[in-house]
Amino acid sequence: MNYELNHKTIFKSSMLLSFFFCLFSSISFSQQLASSIDSTKIKIGEQITYRIEIETDTTDLVVFPEGQTFSPLEMIESYKIDTTKKDAKFKLIKKYGLTQFDSGNYTIPRQKILIGDKTFFTDSLKVFVNNIAIDTTKQGLYDIKPIISVEKSASNWWKTLLIILAVVSIVGGLIYWFVWRKKPLTKEEEIALLPPYERAKLALKHLDESHYLEHSELKEYYSELTFIIRKYLDEKVYNRALESTTDELIYRLNLLKDGNQIDISKEDIKNLESILKRADLVKFAKSAPDIELAKLDRNTIDLEIDNVKEALPEPTEEEKLLNQQYKEAQARKKKRRKKLITGVAILGLLIAIFIGFGLKYGFTYVKDTLIGHDSKELLEGDWVRSEYGVPPIEISTPKVLKRNNPSAPKDISSQIQTTAFNYGTIQDELYISLSTTTFPKQAEGEEKEKIDPIVIAEESISKLEKEGIVDIFVKQEKFATPNGAEGLKTFGTLKVPVLNSDKYHERHYVLLQFISDSSEVLQQIMITWDMDDTYTNRISERIISSIELKKAAQ
Repeated sequence: MNYELNHKTIFKSSMLLSFFFCLFSSISFSQQLASSIDSTKIKIGEQITYRIEIETDTTDLVVFPEGQTFSPLEMIESYKIDTTKKDAKFKLIKKYGLTQFDSGNYTIPRQKILIGDKTFFTDSLKVFVNNIAIDTTKQGLYDIKPIISVEKSASNWWKTLLIILAVVSIVGGLIYWFVWRKKPLTKEEEIALLPPYERAKLALKHLDESHYLEHSELKEYYSELTFIIRKYLDEKVYNRALESTTDELIYRLNLLKDGNQIDISKEDIKNLESILKRADLVKFAKSAPDIELAKLDRNTIDLEIDNVKEALPEPTEEEKLLNQQYKEAQARKKKRRKKLITGVAILGLLIAIFIGFGLKYGFTYVKDTLIGHDSKELLEGDWVRSEYGVPPIEISTPKVLKRNNPSAPKDISSQIQTTAFNYGTIQDELYISLSTTTFPKQAEGEEKEKIDPIVIAEESISKLEKEGIVDIFVKQEKFATPNGAEGLKTFGTLKVPVLNSDKYHERHYVLLQFISDSSEVLQQIMITWDMDDTYTNRISERIISSIELKKAAQ
């Protein structure tokens, strides 16, 4: 069937059916790059030296291949880079030690080298590995050794877990021991919890057990004796008894008696006045009464404590209720204080754990792990590796791409076929789009027309701008997949309008275009991702590095 389609028509049709856009004027970049090996024939296990020579500007950053990129040969040593300067250029020589332990013909694949922001590839090289002849009459043969099971080394996550559990246990134990544990009361605390009357009686007993009178320490004896009665009166009768002078205290007792607030006799008040004044003389005038008189004063105080207790009115129900409420309020206050201390300790522990993990793994990563992050979950989730379109594009993505074939104009739909797959939309933080466009075969004798990917990129940029995307910054360079398929990489930044707003999202983008030798198939992959999202940046790198193009028969 003869299709009268010129080059321009094919172009525009493919653009209408494409999901990928981007462009940049290519920049000339000149380096001298050469690779070689010291021998093309080796014995099994013998080492050959693979050599890469580059002459480049002194300002360019050069990244040589690392790891097992020489497969099927095995890299056994990577030598240091030998650098010499010539005028304004550097001559870099990088050597690798390679070997192979099976005989046969092998090809060292092309090696990827980054120079500045450009990617270059070395030539592939062939190596023949010879067998080693073995004289079995001289060389002893032994049975194959049995397989030895090697225990897989465990990761260190359990050590971190044990440290956290140990810290939590220690902090929890300290909180329980110093805050929540019901501590045994000291002797002083037990005495403090006694009622005032019993406390006063116990204090008199302790005074009897002292040796003040035996050593004629009357000042100390009378000081404690009067403190006992004053303390009791302060708690039960007059709340300023401790700080009042003797005359002020006696005046207050008489006033309370006259007001019928305390049923204490005049004789009891007189006895207290006599003992308090004698104590003042002992303490301040250095008077020295007889030891027996001191003992008599002690007994009188003991008796007066009993008399005061009997003279005090019984507390009313209202007073009892107020006292109970006071005790409950104190208990609640103490419990709140315990809760506050516990909360502060737990908060401090959480902050310490957060800081520790932040210093080890990064604060942003820890924060996103705790509160969740959509892009992080995509990056660390189960990826899918699948083939899309015919001929197939094999690619790894966080999610399966959904088929989304566009409708083509009727006049060309029977001539051009497009299959498209995508994840998300260009408005999202991560957008993946993949399409394969198949053009009709050229009739015999008809001039073969070539599709120019640079022109396709220009048309794509124009279409993006018509859709409201602005500030499109474009760069271009050659691109090659791990299995050797070559294409055009258009990349840079752009601004996507926010729906129902005058604001814009800044995005990175990459457009990869692959055209078959016969110009019958155009394959395109476009990825856009958030400029400030480290996770989507890693996702895009992983996707791009996974792309492989296969022939339809594969």
